[in-house]
Amino acid sequence: MSESPAGPATITFDDFAKLDLRVARVIEAKPHPNADKLILIKVDLGTEQRQIVAGIRGYYEPEALVGKLIVVVKNLAPRVMRGEESQGMLLAASNDDRSQVVLVSPLVDVPPGAKVS
Repeated sequence: MSESPAGPATITFDDFAKLDLRVARVIEAKPHPNADKLILIKVDLGTEQRQIVAGIRGYYEPEALVGKLIVVVKNLAPRVMRGEESQGMLLAASNDDRSQVVLVSPLVDVPPGAKVS
């Protein structure tokens, strides 16, 4: 899939269905020791806990994230970022100049691990 000047390429429903989007509760968050823009976030997915490395430092204080429900891509392949393994990706919306970044979160309390579709 290539991106055109009009935006990303169109995908099929089957492509979208490959994503495993889940609600997660942030149980711990701290600044990444080797990167100014990254936060190490430990999340509860209901049946397991994982670490996610997210580039949201400067938009959120780590302590303010603890207890929040967020939406994550659970089945993203792990990736090492500045020496720390990220085992998923959180979803966030941002404006064009990235002066505002907002975490995607359920409107009401749902249990960690709930499937997002």
